Amino acid sequence: MMAASLLRRDKRATAAHLKADLTRTDNSSGLRQLQELLDAVLNPEKPAADTDALDWCKCLIAGGEGFEEFCKTVHSYDNATLCGLVWTANFVAYRCRTCGISPCMSLCAECFNNGDHTSHDFNMFRSQAGGACDCGDSNVMRDSGFCRRHRLGTGENVPSIPRDLLLMSEMVLPRFILCIIQYLRDGYIEPDTSAERDLQKVLQQLEPQITFLEELTKMGGAMRTVLTKILTNQQTYKELSMGQEENLYAKKNYDKYLSALKNSGLVSVEEKTQGAAADIAVGAEGGAGAMVLLGTTGPGSPDEATKEEDQDGGQFVGQRKRVKLSSSTKDPYIIDSLKHKCFLEELLFWTIKFEFPQKMVTFLLNMLPDQDYKITFTKTFVQHYAFIMKTLMKSHESDTMSNRIVHISVQLFSNEELARHMTEECQLLDIMVTVLLYMMESCLIKSELHDEENNRHVVVNCSEALLKNNTYWPLVSDFINILSHQSVAKKFLEDHSLLMLWMSFVSFFQGMNLNKRELNEHIEFESQTYYAAFAAELEACAQPMWGLLTHCKVKETQEYTKTVVRYCLETLQIWFDAIGFIDEPAPNQVTFHLPLHRYYAMFLSRAVKCQGLDLDSLLPDQEMLMKIMVHPLQIQACLSEIHSNMWVRNGLQIKGQAMTYVQSHFCNSMIDPDIYLLQVCASRLDPDYFISSVFERFKVVDLLTMASQHQNAVLDSEQERPMLEGALTFLVILTSLRIHLGMTDDEILRSEMVSQLCMNDRTHSALLDLIPENPNPKSGIVPGSCSFEDVLSSVSDFKAPVFEPGGSMQQGMYTPKAEVWEKEFDPIMVVLRTVYRRDVQSAMDRYTAFLKQYGIHTGNPWPPYKERTPLHPCYKGLIRLLHCKTLHIVIFTLLYKIWMDHQNMSEHVLCMVLYLIELGLDNQVQDSKEDEEPCIEEHCHDSWFPGTNLLSNLHHIINFVRVRVPETAPEVKRETPPSTSAEASSYGQNLREAQVFSLVAERRRKFQEIINRNNTEAAQVVRPKSSSTRWVSQGTPPQLVTEILEIRESMLSLLVKLHQKMSSKQNSLSASWLEEPDTGRHAHGDGITAIERILTKAATRSCQIKRSIQDICGKVCPPVPPKKNSPSDKKALDKEERRQRARERQQKLLAEFASRQKSFMETAMDVESPETEAGMDLGASEVMESEVLYDCVICGQSGPSTEDRPTGLVVLLQASSVLGHRCKSKQPKQLPTSDEEHIYHADTCGVAHDVRLTLMQQFFKDSSCLQSISIGWDGGVYVQTCGHTLHIDCHKSYMESLRNDQVLQGFSVDKGEFTCPLCRQFANSVLPCRPGRGAEASGWHTPTNKATCVLVKEVEDLQEKLGLFPTESNLSKEMELVIKDIKNTTQKKYMDYGKNPGSPDNDFLFMYSVARTNLELELVHRGGNLCSGGASAAAKRSCLNQLFHVLAMHMRIYSIDSAYNPWTKLTQIVQRKEADGFDEERPEVPMLFRDVPSLLIIFVLTMPQPLRKERFICVIKMLFNLQFTQALAALSTNLSSEERQAWLTSGILKKSARNSEKSFEALLSHVISELSKDKSVYKVNREGTTMLSSSVWSPQSIEFSLQQFCLPFLRLSCLLQHHLYGDNLTGCLEEEEFSTLAVCLGLLPSAPQPPSAVHSASCLEWPCYAFDLVIQWCEEVTGLSHMLPEQSLSLLVQDPQWAAPRLLQLPDNYNIIFQYYHRKACTACKKVPKDPALCLVCGAFVCLKGLCCKHQGTCECVLHSQHCGAATGIFLLINASVIIIIRGHRFCLWGSVYLDAHGEEDRDLRRGKPLFLCEERYQVLEQQWVSHTFDHINKRWGPHYNGL
Repeated sequence: MMAASLLRRDKRATAAHLKADLTRTDNSSGLRQLQELLDAVLNPEKPAADTDALDWCKCLIAGGEGFEEFCKTVHSYDNATLCGLVWTANFVAYRCRTCGISPCMSLCAECFNNGDHTSHDFNMFRSQAGGACDCGDSNVMRDSGFCRRHRLGTGENVPSIPRDLLLMSEMVLPRFILCIIQYLRDGYIEPDTSAERDLQKVLQQLEPQITFLEELTKMGGAMRTVLTKILTNQQTYKELSMGQEENLYAKKNYDKYLSALKNSGLVSVEEKTQGAAADIAVGAEGGAGAMVLLGTTGPGSPDEATKEEDQDGGQFVGQRKRVKLSSSTKDPYIIDSLKHKCFLEELLFWTIKFEFPQKMVTFLLNMLPDQDYKITFTKTFVQHYAFIMKTLMKSHESDTMSNRIVHISVQLFSNEELARHMTEECQLLDIMVTVLLYMMESCLIKSELHDEENNRHVVVNCSEALLKNNTYWPLVSDFINILSHQSVAKKFLEDHSLLMLWMSFVSFFQGMNLNKRELNEHIEFESQTYYAAFAAELEACAQPMWGLLTHCKVKETQEYTKTVVRYCLETLQIWFDAIGFIDEPAPNQVTFHLPLHRYYAMFLSRAVKCQGLDLDSLLPDQEMLMKIMVHPLQIQACLSEIHSNMWVRNGLQIKGQAMTYVQSHFCNSMIDPDIYLLQVCASRLDPDYFISSVFERFKVVDLLTMASQHQNAVLDSEQERPMLEGALTFLVILTSLRIHLGMTDDEILRSEMVSQLCMNDRTHSALLDLIPENPNPKSGIVPGSCSFEDVLSSVSDFKAPVFEPGGSMQQGMYTPKAEVWEKEFDPIMVVLRTVYRRDVQSAMDRYTAFLKQYGIHTGNPWPPYKERTPLHPCYKGLIRLLHCKTLHIVIFTLLYKIWMDHQNMSEHVLCMVLYLIELGLDNQVQDSKEDEEPCIEEHCHDSWFPGTNLLSNLHHIINFVRVRVPETAPEVKRETPPSTSAEASSYGQNLREAQVFSLVAERRRKFQEIINRNNTEAAQVVRPKSSSTRWVSQGTPPQLVTEILEIRESMLSLLVKLHQKMSSKQNSLSASWLEEPDTGRHAHGDGITAIERILTKAATRSCQIKRSIQDICGKVCPPVPPKKNSPSDKKALDKEERRQRARERQQKLLAEFASRQKSFMETAMDVESPETEAGMDLGASEVMESEVLYDCVICGQSGPSTEDRPTGLVVLLQASSVLGHRCKSKQPKQLPTSDEEHIYHADTCGVAHDVRLTLMQQFFKDSSCLQSISIGWDGGVYVQTCGHTLHIDCHKSYMESLRNDQVLQGFSVDKGEFTCPLCRQFANSVLPCRPGRGAEASGWHTPTNKATCVLVKEVEDLQEKLGLFPTESNLSKEMELVIKDIKNTTQKKYMDYGKNPGSPDNDFLFMYSVARTNLELELVHRGGNLCSGGASAAAKRSCLNQLFHVLAMHMRIYSIDSAYNPWTKLTQIVQRKEADGFDEERPEVPMLFRDVPSLLIIFVLTMPQPLRKERFICVIKMLFNLQFTQALAALSTNLSSEERQAWLTSGILKKSARNSEKSFEALLSHVISELSKDKSVYKVNREGTTMLSSSVWSPQSIEFSLQQFCLPFLRLSCLLQHHLYGDNLTGCLEEEEFSTLAVCLGLLPSAPQPPSAVHSASCLEWPCYAFDLVIQWCEEVTGLSHMLPEQSLSLLVQDPQWAAPRLLQLPDNYNIIFQYYHRKACTACKKVPKDPALCLVCGAFVCLKGLCCKHQGTCECVLHSQHCGAATGIFLLINASVIIIIRGHRFCLWGSVYLDAHGEEDRDLRRGKPLFLCEERYQVLEQQWVSHTFDHINKRWGPHYNGL
């Protein structure tokens, strides 16, 4: 009842009143009131969306004051020393490896920027799963990296909190949390498909409540302590959770909770114990199938089918009895029991049930800075671990859920202290291993490896979602994380039952994803399961292994290693038994996954390398070693088979597996341990057995015969060669690789780096990625560590990022130093590390190029032989491989076959054979074992060689060999000496000594022997029948017969003969050759060098060999190979010679072609190189010939352009606003990087002209305004050409063919776009050339020395003459079309400036502005002045001459009304008309306000063409007078009134003098006096001018400023003259520019004067009395009645000087831009854009692809590019650091102007290293923008469909 009355009262008052009641000593009534109120307010039966309850809570907690103030008060008592800021995915955070103790350490941007991390190894990253800031946590990072706020000691001086401040919180919050839990219980339904949405709904309704909890956690330490108390208090939970007796709702609610527990397969512990009493055998379900492997059969419990998980997992495992775990399962309820004792536990339970809603996760993590909470929460998390796993497996959104789980667990388990505590108290390790086992058991299938029927082994099924989607990832990652702590890892290694469990877990992956070779047809469906398999082995097996290995580094940890090795061997034995393995692998199957072998190998390696253990003490018996070597060897053979295309029918995925197996992220967990294990086996097994196994496994046994023909039962003949090469290469790798056999870590790193750099130049980041690092993050060799950088700088040179002339940008690259090529290039390492075979070739090509460059060797070199690091004593046995008879027989056979040119031999085979010989010579066996040789000799029934030492066997001569050959083979007739060919029977003695060689028999015998030695009863091993018969060819027609060959060679003699054969000289080695051995020159070279090197080595090691060599070389009679071969030899020689000649011819042709191509490229493609002068400089060359001839690049004909068949220039028309972005200042504008900085655009050229035109249009006649100023500063049309011409009809058919050709993308044919057929430059129109000129050209050029006044009159008459309307012809049609193209190029708004759009005046303005734009742009391209003279690169692209004629033809339609003709006003004194009363028309624009260059262009374009040069000059002279007067007027306004007075008086004196018309003083004073009349412009008080003119104006400074004012006009006139008349531009110094141009234009006599003596006034030439003309011009200004003086002043002062266009100035460090803009809100939509972008031209901040700012279907970047750059936009993408260019309807990625310290881009900021501005790149970007060459230089364009 009371509650109801309270509810009606004001919330704040009630809260204050209750708080007062509760602070009394007797607070029982207050308590009662509060409880009732809360019962009413927090009633879970009300809908959660009702926020009233929330408001009540806020008021009650605040105890009457405002909630905001309360927050502030509580915050002031915050004593936390940790930051703990929690973030979600996509947040930008930092990681500093220098400061981090845990590899997972991360910092928020604020803490990072406030700490000192200069010169640390840090990077910025985008969080994948979310995280929390570790600043202040000394368990995770070093104190030195803390920021200022979280340094130690900040928490001490916080005052202790007053007791009553949080009193209400302690009362209210338990009920509030309970209320949330009740909502969660209510809302939960077991998810089937429909329920997903309902769960989301419940969460959405609860959002405000959970957000409120989050707010509470952010109040700081004091509030967190209160929350911790509430969440962990078991008493409160007990009282509140079940609800009071009478409360029915609470009871039902609690039942829901219990049923949810039950449905999750979780039973509360009490029920569990009752059940267990009934059946003691019920064990943990964890590891249910695990012990099947381990062979123990405990009392099996019947399958508990109560849990849904087990039914799908047990397809057949279920049929076997589940077995109780052998470990006395410390906690039998790991998998399925839970008991909740406090709010926190139940809250976590629901968090998991609802699949980790983001808000809940954030709340739980926000609490972590509280230590008590952290410990309790971690315990709770561990306790729920199995439940998390089950929920994860069922989840449909497992990716999101995984991220959220890791978000939490990383915060808990990265802390060693905490992890250790959990291991000791909560059996964390047992839980993790059991949970992982349990998880994998759900997807086991029967292994088909080896013996399909009887295989008892089970493996994971890689096509299950669990593996395909990496669902196991969070759990494995947690396990790896806790194993990185030494204390935890030691616990793991000491617990044998756990280790055994783990081994059984690893064995689930042993032999997974089995490949069976398809022999008949191609598989239909290529499964991609191998991704899952490799990922699983790396993450679930290899990474934990590396984690454990980290802690086995020192002698003290020997015991751990021994234990692991022991369990590996036991598990391997179990595995061999389970798959029913005896001694032969099953044919045609391979699995790349042998994690047990690899565990064994890596721990062996570590034991020997770091712990000083004796290898033999860790190895099993010989029989086990034989078994262990089989599968890794099978993989090596299959790699070779895959590369020999024997597995093609299995599809591409098998190649993918072979590549992944050796790829840099996998190789040190896969191929390296495999090869090491084989090396260990080889060093301990009988070498003959091992070698014969290798050749048998590689299926090339049949090939190793002396006979020229053989049958191979298992290989096609084209596969024999690659397989033989594979086998030999494998042997070379096996005997020469030292990665685990004695190299130090630094040596390994160096050789890895050298092999990567030799394949290709690499960027720093690519190297980091390609060099296999130890996958465990805590291992010593971290990428970027000092050893990495040191090694890098010692083996490579840095090539700074450069530009190719084509504009493609290079990254900073590292390239091997010369001495590395010379001494360290190791082809064997390269072969081992290449994923693609082409990389080996690439390394060899680069090596060849190096040898050529340094003149070491010019031919085709062989891979160099490299000396090896000495072997570790434990592995000395490996050398016996090189000294065993079997290998020597193989070597002998192969040398013989190569010498005899048998089929399927190759240079590579010889190369590897020689490599093996050389390895044998360099690694001699110690002769301690010689005494036991004889006993082996007894068994040896072959007598090929007397002993096993290579040195002694080299010169042993073999006389006869018995071979089995097909009957058809010609061996008998060919090989035996002719005399005895008939009576072969007489060879009795030969038969006895003829050598027989059968690898297979040999191997079988050895194997049997070893087994007998090991266990006598195993002699009766039943061998599988198939294997013995497999090597007999299956009933092939030709029978094999035995023949005896006479050989009489030794390995030495064969080597010498091969030397002769290769050098194709008979006695290539003289007998005395060995006397002067020069070992130095043998290091690099081809096969000849290799043989010489071997012979020299052998000779220096044994005198006997030296003698033998001399004997062999000394036999003067040249060795005759078998007769039959000589003619073919001759043929071969001829063939070789012919080949050589052909090769030379080809080289010559290629060289010629290249030089032609080069010269063409120089003329055609000269994009930016002013040095070369192109022959197609049209402007200059046209005028000289009588008729210009054009070459059509399509039909190839040459001829003039005619009216009927016009020729056109290939041009690109594009709208441009580059000119409009020019400013006055030479300094570019700064990009704003803080809220205080801004960019102002009012001072740009485009804006200034707009303002001016608008002002004119206010007061003057529209038609006159439109002739007084140019437009086209923004959105003007720029025309450029590549210089190639084509017939316009040819062009049309070319366009048709393009339209039909579907392949071409990148440009739109419908819009008229194409590429020049010759140089492939982008273009979109054709500009017609007007027909050539004949005789008039010369007369048209010569001056006639008429007086100025005559010329003035002639010009006037010409203007009166109406232009003849051109006759209708093809040419005129084309010209009209081009005009249409030009108009379509730019947007409507850039063309309509007149009052009435579409009027002729408007068109007129647009046309002459096109000419102006092109002239101005060419000036800009020439650097803003004409000082450099000559034809620049810009001139080559310019087609002004043609453009002018097209425009002129178009403008002839308009004649200028003579009454308003500016020419008359320019040259005559006009009588002023009296203003009639009815003359309402606005006045014309005064001459002094007009833009002089515009007038020039108008005159030239409207007068009949061609214009005589003298008339052109006359126009310029008249206009110069006007320009000069404008300069005087503008200057006079800048003087202070006193100075004005002074100049006025001094000038009046000069006026009377002779020649006063050419003195600026007289004219200046005249202008001042005229402009002071009537409405004087000087009345305006110009503030600031007084400031400017603190320096007094001297005549020199006035002269200088007049020249500067007139220069732009002179430059444009000169350029125009250059294009119209072909006059050369002469270069000059900057200070001489005025005089040079004046001379060039005929304003000054050509006598050169010193620049100081030039007076601008002396260029004046007045048509009538100067002072009157000036009066007339000034009166027009002073007589303006409507205008205010300010306005006329602003029109009078037009400064034509503009600086070159610049892009914005960017800060040096990219981080400054990133930090400011990546969180900045968009000005349009007020949201933070997902992809923010910056315009580099004007600094606008836009949303890339943002739908928020889309306008009429066009996104913001495209809109902005139209508005700011007339469809050209340059944008920097903030989140990617790259620049994109938008050009019209296309866009391209340009690259980045920010590079890291190693000169490479970081696109998408993936690496997050600090980036710095690359000035050169930025200049190139600016240059391309200004010169409009984006379309030509960037190649990869695509349409953007307005979506950017």
